[in-house]
Amino acid sequence: MEFLEAKEIQVGIAVAIVAVVATAAYLYTSKKSKVVGSIDPENFKEFKLVKRTQLSHNVAKFRFELPTPTSVLGLPIGQHISCRGKDSQGEEVIKPYTPTTLDTDVGYFELVIKMYPLGRMSHYFRELREGDYMSVRGPKGRFKYQPGEVRAFGMLAGGSGITPMFQVARAILENPKDNTQVHLIYANVTYDDILLKEELEGLEAKYPGRFQVYYVLNQPPEEWTGGVGFVSKEMIQAHCPAPAPDIKILRCGPPPMNKAMAAHLDALGYSAEMQFQF
Repeated sequence: MEFLEAKEIQVGIAVAIVAVVATAAYLYTSKKSKVVGSIDPENFKEFKLVKRTQLSHNVAKFRFELPTPTSVLGLPIGQHISCRGKDSQGEEVIKPYTPTTLDTDVGYFELVIKMYPLGRMSHYFRELREGDYMSVRGPKGRFKYQPGEVRAFGMLAGGSGITPMFQVARAILENPKDNTQVHLIYANVTYDDILLKEELEGLEAKYPGRFQVYYVLNQPPEEWTGGVGFVSKEMIQAHCPAPAPDIKILRCGPPPMNKAMAAHLDALGYSAEMQFQF
């Protein structure tokens, strides 16, 4: 009897071990499957536009469906995708864009697009309707954010250059283990040109002390309390972290702005290692 009982105990232990190993393997493979992205860095893949929301006369938000309700895009923080379309002459156009969504937003991704009158890709997005498909390839880009890699970011954005900044800021702020501070200077021509203003103000309200935005307008409305004109060295000094080994300044905007900001940062003592241009 004692022999049989010992045998039964051994069999029970073996079954338990197998169950534990099987469960661990299932959890591991399940976890791995969740991080498999929906995009390919070499080949374009088609994604269906399921919702188009007009935000202003020339800005719209486009929501694209991923393969399943639990799929993720698979885009590392700070990187972008390449979108392919056709211009008004029917010629192929490929242009980079940064989604405003993260991989915590499952089943879809969104792009906020400003459509310029003479923009070749702008024509494609103006004509894009719900039910249409867009070709996407990625991820692309040199910037890969690692939580806690710096004490603070300064961000200099102009126009639609806000999208990579918003992506990085949102990823930082929504990570409870990341204490990085974010200081954003966002420049536009007019008040109506400000993209993602509601979302930026939402982050500011939700994460006080960790995220600050300073708006600069070239043509401000009456009773404007933000910056006026172009982003200056004095504005950077007042609203961005001072030069230090544990800070980084990101910039993204039109070429003239990027060039001017690089000159300002160099003059203020920010080394090349402290700067990154999207």
